[in-house]
Amino acid sequence: MASQKAIRESAFVSVRAVYRSLDSTRGLSLMLLAAMLSALVVVADQLIETWADGHLFAAWVAMWLLGFVALAVFAAPARKLAHVVTAALDGWSERLARARSDQRLWALAKADPRIMAELDAARLHSER
Repeated sequence: MASQKAIRESAFVSVRAVYRSLDSTRGLSLMLLAAMLSALVVVADQLIETWADGHLFAAWVAMWLLGFVALAVFAAPARKLAHVVTAALDGWSERLARARSDQRLWALAKADPRIMAELDAARLHSER
């Protein structure tokens, strides 16, 4: 029984270490980069299709060249945007967690006069 518990704890520690090593902004920036690149390739395909009747190979090379240039150009902005979005979502999540925690504490304080006295004492102490 004790060995199973140790195995579960070590597995949990291993999974948590892997999760912490993953960078959530990297995945988001890659998805944003793929979206920007695919939109650019679709537009390029529409533009090239009109003049590429006799020059199919040249159009194919031009579209791939445009794709690689877009990867180089959009990589840094996509990474920055991913960091901004991740930071904003982290802040929102933290504010939401604090609000829920405050609501639970207030509900407990309404039911327990000892907790309400502690909150009143903390409020009076902060006003000094």
